[in-house]
Amino acid sequence: MTDAQWLLIGTLAFGAYSIRFLGLVSGQLISEHKHLNKFLADLPGCLIVALIAASLAGENSITWIAAAITLAIALITNHVVMTMAFGFITIFTLNHYFTYLVSG
Repeated sequence: MTDAQWLLIGTLAFGAYSIRFLGLVSGQLISEHKHLNKFLADLPGCLIVALIAASLAGENSITWIAAAITLAIALITNHVVMTMAFGFITIFTLNHYFTYLVSG
């Protein structure tokens, strides 16, 4: 390997470990603040809602109906695996049912 390649590898390694170290230090500092800690506790749920909303933005009405049914199941059961299973069953059933209705 050339010196330029070794320099590139070293620079990337330093950058990768610097990002990890800064994440560790900043995570410890943030967890000491009560208000920021409360905000970070709500962050995963906000990210999931944002991902789901973005994926539903361009979908048809069947997918929206399936999402509403799946949301109801999630609120009733509060069980992630069951919600995923019923969500899959719901979208499959609705797609099959409406395809059957359209084809006659």
